Amino acid sequence: MLCGVCFLVFCSFFLFLLGLGQIIWGDRFLVEERLRGLQEQKESRMIREELQKPLWERLGKPIWKKLVQVIGTKMTAGWSSSLQHRLVAAGFPLGLEPGEFAVIQFFASLLVGGAFLSYGLLAGWDYLRVAVLAGTGLVFGYLFPQVYLNVRISKRQRQVLKDLPVLLDLLTISVQAGLGFDMAMVKVTERFKGVLGEEFKRVLQEIKMGKPRRDALKDMANRIAVEDFSSFVSALTQADQLGVSIADILHLQSQQIRRKRRQRAQEQAMQAPVKMLFPLVFFIFPAIFVVLLGPALIQIMQSF
Repeated sequence: MLCGVCFLVFCSFFLFLLGLGQIIWGDRFLVEERLRGLQEQKESRMIREELQKPLWERLGKPIWKKLVQVIGTKMTAGWSSSLQHRLVAAGFPLGLEPGEFAVIQFFASLLVGGAFLSYGLLAGWDYLRVAVLAGTGLVFGYLFPQVYLNVRISKRQRQVLKDLPVLLDLLTISVQAGLGFDMAMVKVTERFKGVLGEEFKRVLQEIKMGKPRRDALKDMANRIAVEDFSSFVSALTQADQLGVSIADILHLQSQQIRRKRRQRAQEQAMQAPVKMLFPLVFFIFPAIFVVLLGPALIQIMQSF
């Protein structure tokens, strides 16, 4: 009887400790288990999302960033600064930074050089000619991105020179109508959607962020890298410093820029005869000689 009572007391005490432990540590174990499950679900979801990404994002981008980092560390300060200035003048095509552009030059050089090398080997040329051809391909591949950049810069500058007189007229009319210069620039951003519109929109954003208008305009002139536009910004800055009427300065600058554009058109017209000389001599004259002298030559040949 006593043993039975002791056994019941022991069982009761054991169940009491078990219940107390469940109350104290059970919630903690449950929370840890749930957190572990959530962490596993998160990791599996991240893995699925990573596998669903295109191959370029999973493998190409990390390799690309590593290459940009390695080549960027090898670039000199002067080279990087010069390339940065040219990319700014070109409007940052494809959003490229100097290191990324250098990587593109490197791969373009290897690609074109490899293509020329393969052609020389398949054609059965001797090693010297193949080496010269491959070297030429390396140079062409390296220079091709530079040529593309120069074309972009020239295109932007021509667009600026084309739109600048109209822009100055719009600024002049807006200022004469009583608007402040900042509001006149807002009108410009509404009217122009090209290079000048984007640049003036950037100037307004910089002014809103606290940058002095004079510095924002100078930075815009450096980005555009057009002499006429730089002269306009310099005149505008001086007028702001000296208290001269901005409307008068804008009107004067518009007249000067139109005069310069007319002079450039006259210079190009004077160069036209010289530029036409090469196609005239090598393409048009031979065709005329064939038409005029062809029948006579045929008759002479038939007579013998």
